[in-house]
Amino acid sequence: MMFKSAKINAFRTWGLLLTMLGMGLMILGTAGIVFWGQAGKIVAGIGLVIGLVSMVASLVIYFWAGMLSTSAVQVECPECGKRTKMLGKTDRCMFCHTILTLDPEQATITSEQLKDGKAER
Repeated sequence: MMFKSAKINAFRTWGLLLTMLGMGLMILGTAGIVFWGQAGKIVAGIGLVIGLVSMVASLVIYFWAGMLSTSAVQVECPECGKRTKMLGKTDRCMFCHTILTLDPEQATITSEQLKDGKAER
């Protein structure tokens, strides 16, 4: 369960990975000039273009995650008590990674049992 996370955090992680990949490609492409001289300019151009595309893709993903975040439902996690945002019918808490749901068919504990404190652990 260590690698499971909330959907919004997963989108942000992919955006960060694309940013790092784009920056790395741009730096390595530019280093081609140092290693291969005049012929390295082609490597530099290819690295810069692919890096730029990766950076633009990360910008789009960050923008998309931000738009999703503004319309996400906020719920209180029954496990840690913190407010977290949910996308869809099921999601994970952003803090303790507990599986949360808004669908009564999928819930193992109803809201009435939670309020009464009769939830078995």
